[in-house]
Amino acid sequence: MSSSRMPWRTRAATAVLAVLAGIGASAVPGPALAATPPENSRQTVTYHGYRIDVPADWQVVDLTENPRACIRFDRPAVYIGEPADQNDCPARVVGRTPGIVVEPITARSAGQATAATARTQPGKATAPSAASDNDTIQIAVEDAGVLVTAAHTPATESLVRGVLGSAKLTAGAKRTELPRAAQQSAVAPLVAAGPQPGSYLGKGFDACTAPSQAAMNAWQTSSPYSAVGVYISGSFRGCAQPNLTASWVTNQTNNGWRLFPIDVGRQAPCTSYSLKMSADPATAKSQGVTAAAGAVTAASNLGIPAGSAIYSDIEAYTSTASCKAAVLSYLSGWTERLHSSGYLSGFYSSAASGIKDAASEYNNSAYTRVDHLFYAWWNGAADTNTGTYVPATYWSNHQRIHQYVGEVTESYGGYSINIDRDYLDVGTGTPPPPTCTGVNLNFTSYTTVQNGSTGDRVKAAQCLLKAAGYDPGAPDGIFGPATTTAAKNFQTSRGLTADGVIGPKTWTALLSRGSTPTIQNGSTGEAVTRLQRALTAALGRTIAIDGDFGPGTEQGVRDYQSSRRLSVDGIVGPATWGALQSGK
Repeated sequence: MSSSRMPWRTRAATAVLAVLAGIGASAVPGPALAATPPENSRQTVTYHGYRIDVPADWQVVDLTENPRACIRFDRPAVYIGEPADQNDCPARVVGRTPGIVVEPITARSAGQATAATARTQPGKATAPSAASDNDTIQIAVEDAGVLVTAAHTPATESLVRGVLGSAKLTAGAKRTELPRAAQQSAVAPLVAAGPQPGSYLGKGFDACTAPSQAAMNAWQTSSPYSAVGVYISGSFRGCAQPNLTASWVTNQTNNGWRLFPIDVGRQAPCTSYSLKMSADPATAKSQGVTAAAGAVTAASNLGIPAGSAIYSDIEAYTSTASCKAAVLSYLSGWTERLHSSGYLSGFYSSAASGIKDAASEYNNSAYTRVDHLFYAWWNGAADTNTGTYVPATYWSNHQRIHQYVGEVTESYGGYSINIDRDYLDVGTGTPPPPTCTGVNLNFTSYTTVQNGSTGDRVKAAQCLLKAAGYDPGAPDGIFGPATTTAAKNFQTSRGLTADGVIGPKTWTALLSRGSTPTIQNGSTGEAVTRLQRALTAALGRTIAIDGDFGPGTEQGVRDYQSSRRLSVDGIVGPATWGALQSGK
């Protein structure tokens, strides 16, 4: 395979065999694991007083026996125990099948919790209403003291929910509560670190799973790298991310590391991957919007601020005219949605396929151009030259990352990591901000509007939908079929009932959309205005919309937090923003 094409991230056969060999013994029951012979093609797995029934052909990996095992979701497996700081992951794993991680609730694992993490009721091991975020369901089973993370694809979600629904508590269960602060941690230190990767010229690397803090410290001291690619989101991420938390992000950026966040979502329709974008350009664009919305949520949860670039990973494909149209339409939706939240859009692919296709339509106004290129061309040259794939004048203003060597293992300070080598020449840039100039968004109530409605509230809804990347056409105050479609697509992206009716939940999600700084009594500005609008919609009562976080706004926040079972402190941090932006 040509080095200018991005290979499948599962192609390193020797590495895979080595991992399989290393974890083979871990499928044998040990002190922490009880597995019964398959019954009706099922097997029972028990850990820490938490028991589930899984298909008999799933691999069971005991991390107590083999803590360095790579937690990967490209093959059906259950991982039990606490992951080690170091693992034996190959650099590239793309693809997802059902996979479940059951780990003890600790200070480290609690850092993975987000606003989407469900908690079981006392005496229960299941949470039937747990939401799926980026095709991942996470449940804190506090009566067993475990955090359960379940990966799936759209096609396997029902299977995974069935497995989670089989869960029971055993006599060995001991309660450990997930700290409430785990979902409300402040991210102000990271915001101070600035957008990522920011302005940087030099070497970096990307790895399948974010390295431990100890490894990052060792590499910072003795490696030639000062930037690291991290897989923050996407329905096709192959590796788990036990280290990747908001505190990890804050620590790295405060220590001088630059991050380039990566999303692995739908792949080109002309590939054999199991999760592909539609060959229909309009549908593909909508799918790009949805992917970007998930990436923005993930970035926000990790404290990666607006102004950062997020790179969509679309692996190598054999290009055709229709395939290219689908990919570039997907990237148009991806870019427009990221811009609407103040982020820059990046595109990762093989120089010989996706990157070449993007360059060929650089000046085509039918597509929205991405801001940064991140291209795989394994020629060993640490530079941002694109050869014949991309003209030198395209994306020439500090907008390039070159992945110039793939799948190599390097060791610094006693820590070995399998990586891809990258060279970055990037700048901050500024995405065009969404505006609703001349459209009134401030109302004393946000009444339900739907097909056939007219007036200023309809115009406000249309403007907000358009700014969110769901275009209903020019805001004209007339709620017609295009507005209904845009509303349904927005609702789908937020996990709301996709009925096209803009009621309290949809209003709340629309009005709160945007950056998510931590704000409290005394804060002022645009984020406070958005909060006040969203609270007015969510609570069904008027909150003064003046951009000034005073006692009335604080009481509204406390009432909202209490009614949504959030930590009641009157401070709007990630958990409260997450609930508002999910339409809760």
